[in-house]
Amino acid sequence: MDAREQFEKFRERRTRAVLEPRGNLALVSTNWIDSPQEVWGVPGRWEPLPPGESGLKLTATAGEGIRLDGELVDSEVVVRGKDSESPGELEFSSTVSGFVIAGEGGRYALRVWDSESEAVQNFGRIDFYPYNPEWVVEARFSEKPGMTLPFEHSKDEGKTRDLEVPGEVSFTKDGVEYSLAAISSGKALQIVYSDSTSGVDTYGVGRFLFVLPDKAGKVTLDFNLGVLPPCAFSYAFNCPMPPKQNRFAVPIEAGEKNVLARSGELLH
Repeated sequence: MDAREQFEKFRERRTRAVLEPRGNLALVSTNWIDSPQEVWGVPGRWEPLPPGESGLKLTATAGEGIRLDGELVDSEVVVRGKDSESPGELEFSSTVSGFVIAGEGGRYALRVWDSESEAVQNFGRIDFYPYNPEWVVEARFSEKPGMTLPFEHSKDEGKTRDLEVPGEVSFTKDGVEYSLAAISSGKALQIVYSDSTSGVDTYGVGRFLFVLPDKAGKVTLDFNLGVLPPCAFSYAFNCPMPPKQNRFAVPIEAGEKNVLARSGELLH
């Protein structure tokens, strides 16, 4: 299979992924729980737990039909967060589910997913550039133990969060040297970047590229595999934005561009 055929397979997998029951299009809300409250769109009453405990307290009756780990909730229960060894899985209906995520400062949020969300129903396609071999470049990963960088996030109104950066990915293209900050994403590295197409021909927040260096630190950057961040599909995501060194002054005409509705217009 040549590079273009691999690219087509990637595009097929990508579309399937965003349409999954918990794909990017299915997230309908992220609700930070700092005091006892109800959450729009789902039953039950939600409360924070004492500091140091993972998750949220849920109070519900059997008639509200909430299931936690398959069991009907009919009292007060603890829904463990994703930072727990045994995170809780919530089911509100045949299409609506949820779980609890951990944030900074010991805060927790309820995330609600709907496999038949408005975004899923209105989704047309992901617009992307044709395969461009000029944006497949060889690079080197250099470890930077203990390094952190301030990252803005799309919904943090200019505030920054210091994220751990395990290293930098360096390469030269068209006579220009680049050194990109990479954050961890499981076993892979995630490069959050923007370029001169951002906010013009491509999504304004930027794009993501996931790479895996070999043991010698060599890594191929195939910008044709650059993807839109989750916040391009749902407002309920809060995505990291590119740090200064990851902002290209040139156009990278490769990878995904925008999410389009069935009408052909931007989805949001």
